[in-house]
Amino acid sequence: MRACLPIFFLAATVAFTQKITIEFDQTADFAKYHTFAIRHGDLNSKNPALNSELVKKQIEADIVRYLSARGLQMVTGPSDLNVRYHFGTARKVELEQYPAGWRGWGTRVVRVPYTEGTLVLDLRDASVHALVWRGIASEEKSDPAKIESKLDNMVKKAFEKYPPKVK
Repeated sequence: MRACLPIFFLAATVAFTQKITIEFDQTADFAKYHTFAIRHGDLNSKNPALNSELVKKQIEADIVRYLSARGLQMVTGPSDLNVRYHFGTARKVELEQYPAGWRGWGTRVVRVPYTEGTLVLDLRDASVHALVWRGIASEEKSDPAKIESKLDNMVKKAFEKYPPKVK
């Protein structure tokens, strides 16, 4: 039972979170953008489940759904905005320290492996070929395959912040 106790605390303290970061051109007039087209997408993952044509289709379907919900229309020809995306994963390790030994006079260090998935969504003004908006969504999970189930949420939360509110 004592051997299981540190593992229980380990599972309770490791927080896997989603982080959304938005960057945009302060001078861009987002009211003039009405159409978009997906021009390019990259997948960069060592996990075959995350580096497939099915993942690419899922990301693109989510982009169409959430940009359409924001009032933009998808077109196949010339567009106001060109969408480019990049998705990749990386294995990382977090070190957790716990009191151990006689009367807690010692430290036990445990390595906790996890996978970070990052989706970068770029919206480029087609008329001047310039980046006007970027959303970066990161998700941390203990199992790399579970990141695939969070892709929809990653795209949704990023596009919830489009168009940006200028301060």
